[in-house]
Amino acid sequence: MLKRLVSISVLILIIVLGYLQKDDLVHLIKQGGTVSIFISMLLVAICVFFPLIPFPVLAGMIGAIFGTAQGMFISLIGAMAGTIVFFFITRYGFRDYAQEKLLKYPKFQEYEKFLNRNSFLAILACRLVPIIPAPVVNIICGLSKVNWLIFFTASTIGKIPNILLLSFVGATLSSNKLLSFGLYGFYILVIFLINFVIVYRKKAKTLK
Repeated sequence: MLKRLVSISVLILIIVLGYLQKDDLVHLIKQGGTVSIFISMLLVAICVFFPLIPFPVLAGMIGAIFGTAQGMFISLIGAMAGTIVFFFITRYGFRDYAQEKLLKYPKFQEYEKFLNRNSFLAILACRLVPIIPAPVVNIICGLSKVNWLIFFTASTIGKIPNILLLSFVGATLSSNKLLSFGLYGFYILVIFLINFVIVYRKKAKTLK
């Protein structure tokens, strides 16, 4: 009960901070400087829980302000800070309650067994190709028996290409809009095609 109360308190604090201070945080980020680095990380971490600002927009803005390399590290650190907090809140605050409810769904139990057997590769694949929304991955992993270090490592590696691309797009947007939009459009197309192939294969298997 105590863990659940602490988890709920943290969530409420994040919601209040995010919704009430969003505009001030964005303003501080745009000013640049040392303080804005930490504010950027904080806002990215908050957006892991609640997408107050779409992540591509936020990561692109940070890339535009700090450059590709620094912007990528700022966004990655913020994203992973929020992700690991999300993971622990799910695991220690709501795991017992949620697992009681999820026992009614055999498909979840099958996925959990697969995740426990192939945790690193499964998480890495979900991060590299975001077919499953990131919050859903965080929740499922938090409710499973996946080791937190494996979750953190696979998530970090898997997030790097996406964040690097978004940071580069943001950094080059003012000087070369065609390149920026072209790269991001190509990335979206690749993700769409992968999703299409996966859905097509699932349908083909069900028809057999």
